[in-house]
This record gives sequence, structure tokens and C-alpha cells, in this order.
Amino acid sequence: MSPMTSAPNPTRAEPVSLPLRLPDRTSLLGRVPALAECIAVGAAQRDIARELPFDAFVLFRESGLGALRLPRAWGGPGGTVEDAIELIATLAQADSNVAHALRPHFNFVELLVTNNADACPPLAQAVARGELFGSASTEIGTPRPGIIATQLSQRAGGFRLNGRKHYATGTAYADWVSLSALDEAGAVVRVLVPTNRAGVEILDDWDGMGQRLTASGGIVFEDVEVFADEISARPPGSHPSRHASTFRQLFLAACIAGIVRNIVTDATDYVRRQARPIAHSPAATARDDLFVQQAIGEIAALSYAVDSLLARAARTSDRAQQAIFAHAPDVDGILADNAVETAKAQVVIGELALKAAQRIFDAGGGSATSRALNFDRHWRNIRTLLSHNPSAYKAQVVGDHLINGTAPPTDGGFF
Repeated sequence: MSPMTSAPNPTRAEPVSLPLRLPDRTSLLGRVPALAECIAVGAAQRDIARELPFDAFVLFRESGLGALRLPRAWGGPGGTVEDAIELIATLAQADSNVAHALRPHFNFVELLVTNNADACPPLAQAVARGELFGSASTEIGTPRPGIIATQLSQRAGGFRLNGRKHYATGTAYADWVSLSALDEAGAVVRVLVPTNRAGVEILDDWDGMGQRLTASGGIVFEDVEVFADEISARPPGSHPSRHASTFRQLFLAACIAGIVRNIVTDATDYVRRQARPIAHSPAATARDDLFVQQAIGEIAALSYAVDSLLARAARTSDRAQQAIFAHAPDVDGILADNAVETAKAQVVIGELALKAAQRIFDAGGGSATSRALNFDRHWRNIRTLLSHNPSAYKAQVVGDHLINGTAPPTDGGFF
């Protein structure tokens, strides 16, 4: 079970009648550097020991940053997509596991905001209180991803949920889990339940080589009680869901960008602190070796390029969401362009990031491979993030779009 404390069910609360009271955008974003600094402490050693960073999520709740995207019209800070993506990159620089584990939460909030442009829903109060939302949709053992076997059955006085999910990223740190299930008619529905409700068992069985602390393992639902107002249907391919699908992909790119920033810091600190020049180097110290300087400079340039691509894609995503709010007549084309823009950025970001993760070992000799330094976690984490959606498929979709005018997929499973 999740060790996090329970909170009142926001879906059963009274309708929101007063605006939320949260810090303004500038004040809230001002908390990011100190939060990132705290999360960064011990991150490399946590990876070695596989120590799940529960304390980091306590700090994140207290920061209020989980509510960054709530609109000012609701009494929220009104942070933009670009703000949120930069926040995630900054947290990923500190610990990419923490940043990645927040992906379901920010996706949930993105859908909440985009689906409710005209009114503040009760769930916004839960977000404002600092509650975190996890997700569990994928099931293993099925012929293809996306096939759902988890069942929601109607019983006397309510519903019962039974099934098993995997890749439940971040749910061990969350207060709520949103999941897909089949109702008795065979229709796919969304279910939202507290992570500490009886019958919910979160398994610590994620064994990936990278992103080892994201709690991306399994979750079991055994005869879990579900109330009618915890069940919803979301039509596939809707404008909000398409926007959120692209946002989820941009979020992964932000995690990678943060890792590359961390590579810059680790490589520079290592050279300053302990690296030695190779035996036949003309330099007296590693920091004076021209080839070491070149390696650091290339890593910094790679990070600069990654950050630039990320920021441009985030601004495009902000414009796409505004088109939804404005009911723009060309919103379908704008959303398609946004998906293509993010896909192009991901293809290049992945290549540059892997190069940076390899280049760090050119900044020092054999000692740079020490397990105590754990520099290899950067490559492992980037490679694991890139495995979520192979870049070859993204490049193919971009090419098909440019050559034939084919729209990118809208089902949410690709972009």
C-alpha cells in the first residue's frame, strides 16, 4: 500500500463556489530552485541503493507546485505549459526519477484544465491542497499494448474493481490513481480511486535498468469499492485529450533535458575536483587539458540545443491549448502541428542527449566509471525514457505528414 496519507475524496465534495487561494505565478516559481536543491541531495546514491525518494514528494506537496497549471480564473497561479515544462526539466536535473514520477499528476491536471475552461471543477481543490494523482493504464501479458482486461462490475450499492496494471509510474507517491477499465457492457471507462482504499496494492516490482526509482511497477485492484462519481468516460480523440497526449510526450523530453543539464554539472565538477590528465597529456591538470575542455564544451552545447528545442515545443503547446479555449476553426490543424513539432524535437533531443551521456566519460580517465560516481545512470535513464516511444516511429510520422499531409495519430498512445 502507498505510505501516503489519505485525503477526503474530492470527487464527492461540494461544487466549488469560491476561488482557490494559491500563491501567484511568480511567487510559486520562485520556490523551484530551493526545492530542486533539496531533491538533488543524495540523488546519485539513491539510484545505487534503489532507495525510493518518498521525502522528495513530501517536499513537492509542501511547495504547492503541483497546482502550477491551475488558471488564474480559478484562483490558481496561471502557470503556462512552458512554465511546467521548465519546472520538470529543473527537477529532472536534480533527480530525473522524481520528475518522471510526476508525469501522471501533471497529465491529470492538464486534462482537468483543458476540459474545464469555463468552470472550476471540485477536483481542482484537491490539486490546490497538494494532493498528487497517479495513473495505471497499461497491462502486461496482453497481445498488444492498450488491451484492457481490468473489470468494473456493478454490485448492490455500487461498483467493484478487479484487475492488475503495470507501469503505474508515480502511483506509490500519489494520493489518487486514475486507471482504465472495462464496464459490464465492454466499454472503456476511467476510474479514479484513492491509493489507500481497501483492495489497492501497489507493488514495488519495477526492474528497469534506468529510472529505477519512479515506482513504475505493478498495482493490483482486488474487489475495490468504486462509487458512481468516481467513474467517467472520455471520448478518444477529443481536443483536450489530443493536447494532453502531446503534453505527455513533451514531459518526457523535459525529463531528458534535465538529465543533460545534470551531465554538464557532473562533468564540470568532476574535472574541477578529481580528474587527472592522461599520461601523455601536455597539460599539468585535467582542467587545463584542451581535449577535456573540448569535451565539457561539447556537452554544454548539446544541453543548450536540447533546452532550445524543448522551450520552442513548449511554446507551441501553449498556443495549441489557447486554440482549444478559443474554439479556433483550425484547431485540428493546430493540434496536429503541435504533435509534429514535439515529435521533431524528441527525435533530435534523444540523439543529442545520448551523445552527452557518452561524452561525460571523455572528461576523465578510468576513474570516471567508478560506481561511487554513478555517471552511467545518466545514459541508463535517458535510454529508458527514450524506450517509451521509439523515435523511429516519430520520425516516420513527421515524414509522412510532410510528404503526404497525413495527420499524426490522435489515439493518445503514440504522441
